Amino acid sequence: MSSLRRFAAGFVLLFTSACAHSLSTVNADTVVRNVNVIVWKDQQAQIIPQQSIAIRDGNIVAVDADLAVSETAKVIDGNNGYVIAGFTEMHGHVPAAVSFGDMPARYANDMLYLYIANGVTTVRGMLGYTNQLQLKEDIALGQRMGPTLVLAGPSFNGNTVESPEQAAQRVQEHVAEGWDLLKIHPGLELEEYRAVAAAAREAGIDFAGHVPAEVGVNVAMAEGQRTIDHLDGYLRFVDAIDRPVTEKELSQLVDMTVTSGMTVVPTQALWATLIGAGDADALATYPELDLVPEPVREGWLSYYPNQASSYFNTEHATVQQENRQRLLRALYDGGASIVFGTDAPQLFSVPGFSIHHEIRYMQDAGMSLEAIYYTATAAAAEYFDNSHDLKVGHVAPGYQADFMLLRDNPLASAKALREPTGVMVRGQWLDRASIDAKLNEIRAAYAATND
Repeated sequence: MSSLRRFAAGFVLLFTSACAHSLSTVNADTVVRNVNVIVWKDQQAQIIPQQSIAIRDGNIVAVDADLAVSETAKVIDGNNGYVIAGFTEMHGHVPAAVSFGDMPARYANDMLYLYIANGVTTVRGMLGYTNQLQLKEDIALGQRMGPTLVLAGPSFNGNTVESPEQAAQRVQEHVAEGWDLLKIHPGLELEEYRAVAAAAREAGIDFAGHVPAEVGVNVAMAEGQRTIDHLDGYLRFVDAIDRPVTEKELSQLVDMTVTSGMTVVPTQALWATLIGAGDADALATYPELDLVPEPVREGWLSYYPNQASSYFNTEHATVQQENRQRLLRALYDGGASIVFGTDAPQLFSVPGFSIHHEIRYMQDAGMSLEAIYYTATAAAAEYFDNSHDLKVGHVAPGYQADFMLLRDNPLASAKALREPTGVMVRGQWLDRASIDAKLNEIRAAYAATND
């Protein structure tokens, strides 16, 4: 037997031995049988064939090839499909719990459902709204359908922060209100940012997001910002906004990132649109656009490519996009910590559906599918293990029962992710028929508002 085959056989034996339980012992309420489970070992994907997954009270209690089935357990036949952990959207947006403006009352529930319909079972919401914490509680209690939420509060920016003292006080207020992390937006002065960082460290709460121009990525890394999202501030730090970034500069940025332990959330697809490097004709034909309300859809279509923002600059869009892709590849090659995010819902970035566009951009930057899936599952698990005591990102005992069942092997093609056979979210099973029915309902509801 070759050394590779001996390793594979030994790994399967170790995995199944660690997970082996009879169903009567674990008292499962749901069993998914006849599936090939994708697991992670040292950032490498391993496929464990012909497994059964036992679930109780929303958590995985056993993964084994030979689980006995009790008469009371619901049994789902996986038909030799592939199971991968539900994705974590590490830079998503979550609507307010109450309707606002001209948004329909159902908007929040629909956007939450779009995430899970695509196998996105956890969302780190990066901009808090009034009553948004109610959504998190409702979902946790099973009173509302949606992904598990980890929520940042309203952002710290040049308009909401007036002094270092007020910034520190605002951190305390966010902690008292129950937000999970602090959102950094542009506009903070250096001393205001340092005050947020110091107060956050003292309170034991993460702060993450943008890098204000007055701060710089070097300070953000030194102050302990948990993630830098959108690769914000990286190219500005080496003054490579309107010219190609050099290999020496890329090496410097990678070394800074790895040495500091910084984690980045690239959001390449959305950012290509924001800086003016997107294909307007292609964006306008995304089929998922009919799953958002008319005001949202029409706003996107009219805004792009005619927008005027601090990011949009057609003169430098191409070079910026090339620099961002090269930077992502350099960070990946250099071993930097990368987690997956799409910044949905924003311009043409529809919750859940946006993962497919982000995967394409990450592949184009030179990342393998295996590496991309790792950023969306196990890397997110590591992030939460270190700060939030949230067990997601793995299909293994002790983790939330959050996963996708796919007909084909997603490691062979990302197309396998596009229509999951079913999605398990905290132990609740959504089959393809129910997902399609709900999507058709949402589509019809928003089509009706356009008449």
